[in-house]
Amino acid sequence: MKALITFKYTDEEFRTLKELGYEIIFQDEKDLTFSDDMKDAEVLVCFDPFKKLDIDMLPKLKWIQLLSAGINQVPVDKVLKRNIILTNNRGGYSIPIAEWIVLKTLEMYKNSWEFYKKQENKEWKVDTSLFEIYGETIGFVGTGSIAQEAAKRFEGFGVNIVGVNATGKKAEYFHECYSTDRLNEVVSKWDVLVVAAPYTDKTHYLINEEVFKNMKDGAYLINIARGSIIDEKALIENLKSGKIRKAALDVFEVEPLPKDSPLWDMDNVIISPHNSWASEMNAKRRYEIAYKNMKKYVNSEKLINIIDIKKGY
Repeated sequence: MKALITFKYTDEEFRTLKELGYEIIFQDEKDLTFSDDMKDAEVLVCFDPFKKLDIDMLPKLKWIQLLSAGINQVPVDKVLKRNIILTNNRGGYSIPIAEWIVLKTLEMYKNSWEFYKKQENKEWKVDTSLFEIYGETIGFVGTGSIAQEAAKRFEGFGVNIVGVNATGKKAEYFHECYSTDRLNEVVSKWDVLVVAAPYTDKTHYLINEEVFKNMKDGAYLINIARGSIIDEKALIENLKSGKIRKAALDVFEVEPLPKDSPLWDMDNVIISPHNSWASEMNAKRRYEIAYKNMKKYVNSEKLINIIDIKKGY
């Protein structure tokens, strides 16, 4: 069985994948060009080779293992038409992103950014305007693996953890869960809104002016999902007015964030360059998910992290 891999694993990792019974073809995505030896590939393990590789050139392709959590880069129509199995790296980035969510919540409540600026200026000035997160309500839009890892870490802070998801199904570590169609109702009780939902047609601009209008005055916002889940223009206006006290934004509608974006100059915004996923453990987890699923596939077992393409997650 032939597998095309476009991510550079270590020699030892490639060896263990071959021992599963695969003939491995490797080409780095950065320099990817089609070659005849790819034609018989049944498996594709990748991030985003699709701008350089037309999967119609792989007539035997049956399964794509993404090393990303998102699937926006995938040629969905072709995958659906050919009934290709699609799996992702769900959970692979959950721990570092969960830690990031807790970090940014505390940074905003404890005015950390202001202290960093004082340190740069060698300024000794006490700030008594700090807040506790104890007793606050942390609300998550999306209750998947990232949100659950974050909720687990928030438990020790004595906060109320609430989530919304498509159906209102219960999620581990959440005290309450509601369906997304109740967002405008429940968001009024949240002190922090964390966007952790997958990006789909249904979640495009899910956080819009109506949601902001229903939020608490002076609430906080964190986005680690996708920029276009939030109406960025509406967010900017609500940051200016103080309706949103502070925001920690790791993702944006346009990336890199344009230099003329007003978000850069706002004192109540913490900006990071789509960086919350980064961890020294990422490479290990990318290998582990590929190994686990490639072993299942060669043994005709059900794969993990199968994507429902029509839903987008």
